[in-house]
Amino acid sequence: MDDMMIPSMQLLYLSAFLFATGLMVLVTKRNTIMMMIGIELMLNAANLNLVTFNNTTLLDGQIFALFIIIVAVCEAAVGMAIILRMYQHYHTSIPDQISELKEKP
Repeated sequence: MDDMMIPSMQLLYLSAFLFATGLMVLVTKRNTIMMMIGIELMLNAANLNLVTFNNTTLLDGQIFALFIIIVAVCEAAVGMAIILRMYQHYHTSIPDQISELKEKP
């Protein structure tokens, strides 16, 4: 069974790739749904790090990963509710097109 385990460094590289991809999506995309997907990718990268370090040390990384998953689910539910409400009111999900809250010169 130990022969089938993935080496820790490969998991850390995968986690870094997921985090960088999530950060790139968060910075480059203007659609709020895509921004939320970027945040979720970054949270999943953090979860992968915690579980990887749990396998190499005696810390309880899986418990912390469970808490992050719970927070991510709550964040996704609240975020989607805000996005749907914003779309109903402004008829757009792109934050740059909403000018009601911007400061007027």
